[in-house]
Amino acid sequence: MPVIRDRVHQARVKNALEPEWEARFEARSYGFRPGRSCHDAISTIHTVTSGKHTKRQWVLDADLAAAFDRINHDRLLEAIASFPGRNMIRRWLKAGVMESGRFAPTSEGTPQGGVVSPLLLNIALHGMTQAAGAAERTTRANPAAPSLIRYADDFVVLCTTKEEALLVKHRLTRWLAPKGLTFNEEKTRVVHLSEGFDFLGFNIQRPRNGKVIIKPSKDAIKRLTRTLKERIRTMVAWPLDSVIRGLNPIIRGWSTYYRGVVSSNVFAMLDTYMFQRL
Repeated sequence: MPVIRDRVHQARVKNALEPEWEARFEARSYGFRPGRSCHDAISTIHTVTSGKHTKRQWVLDADLAAAFDRINHDRLLEAIASFPGRNMIRRWLKAGVMESGRFAPTSEGTPQGGVVSPLLLNIALHGMTQAAGAAERTTRANPAAPSLIRYADDFVVLCTTKEEALLVKHRLTRWLAPKGLTFNEEKTRVVHLSEGFDFLGFNIQRPRNGKVIIKPSKDAIKRLTRTLKERIRTMVAWPLDSVIRGLNPIIRGWSTYYRGVVSSNVFAMLDTYMFQRL
């Protein structure tokens, strides 16, 4: 973790570098960008996949292996080009890590916990849409082009056929390699929308009737259940009002994240599920 002084300098560099890149980043990149959120990414997926005549029914559900830890320094600095703070960024990247009194050099990756690290990741991944052969936006001229929606290092590509999804994966594998990045093959898959896929804690599925269903993923529900169970076990001897005050922030955070996208009937089903499990 960078010390406070370095974090201040990183925030200063980020404030200077970010406006330039905000004007250049792809329209469907949402992670760690001002005024954008996970819900914007989910809403875009819903827009692209809904409708009776949508053609993009195959999904490359992709995951990059330790992206923050493996970014190629030379390629990243090449992208930053002549930015005045370039030398400061280079020194942060090459600073190394102290752990248990031992120094380890850093030949790749961005500083863990660094204020500027998320922006550097987005810079490193800029151009992914073009590399995948995807459209920036849905247009009449090319309505069936692949659509790539990215949130930091987590992204999906919506395609018309399985073969096209596999071709996009091949293109991106070649594009990512010089940047030091690879797919996590265990978590990357090509699926049909009718099977559904998880993205940013949501499960998106389009059954054969054509209606897109978005709900909390099973993993997200399991994490919430586990968190509540662990918290309740530590509150066995607490008064009821204290238990409620202790659980409310967790429940409120969950509701705030999911209620903006998920319909109320899903929450009713989720409430029943939670009481049965707890």
